[in-house]
Amino acid sequence: MTEDINYEKWYNFIKNVYNKNNINPNTILEMACGTGNLTKHFAEDNYNMTCFDLSEDMLSIAYKKLRKYKNVSIRHMDMRNFKFNKKFDSIISICDSINYIIDKEDLKKVFLNVYNHLQNDGIFIFDINSYYKLSKVIGDNTFVYDKDDVFYIWENTFEDNIANFYLTFFVNGDGMYKRFDEFHQERAYQEKEIKELLKEIGFTKILVYDGLSQELPNDQSTRLNFLVIK
Repeated sequence: MTEDINYEKWYNFIKNVYNKNNINPNTILEMACGTGNLTKHFAEDNYNMTCFDLSEDMLSIAYKKLRKYKNVSIRHMDMRNFKFNKKFDSIISICDSINYIIDKEDLKKVFLNVYNHLQNDGIFIFDINSYYKLSKVIGDNTFVYDKDDVFYIWENTFEDNIANFYLTFFVNGDGMYKRFDEFHQERAYQEKEIKELLKEIGFTKILVYDGLSQELPNDQSTRLNFLVIK
């Protein structure tokens, strides 16, 4: 399901942000690293990476992918209460992981944790699925995919700012299709809401872009990228 995500493009976007803001981070913390696809790009460029995720299944894949890199440390942690005895030059999180924080007070905890683990003049980079995307593009719609040996149905509802994702997979193995189901939720946040929370924590310089561009977002932007400097 993530084959359409261009991790190299994400990597180049983040590197460009560093360069434009005259930031040369030595230590980077990646929240919700998943299977380590983005982490690998930074590891290969000799950055000192610390990454964590809540999913043990994803981390097991990340361990296999990243174990050869001496400059990568992998942890099993939650964005809402992670704790390290050091601060980082940059903290990053991609692929709308922030939307998975359903409770607004929990999101405040995430941002406070980030603030406390970020060096002065450090940069926090993250993205969200926009309110428009979750409410109008994905919400109350059904999508069907048929790719190679995987067929799945993605049904969605949107209510009270929450997008509910109901996924049914049929995966071909040895000529037999096996069915399994997943349920996910994302909260649709307005750009203003995110900015208010960040300012409440203490962040002052907050920039927002339309996706992986240098353009300002508009009413139909589907992804918002936040660049936050402490």
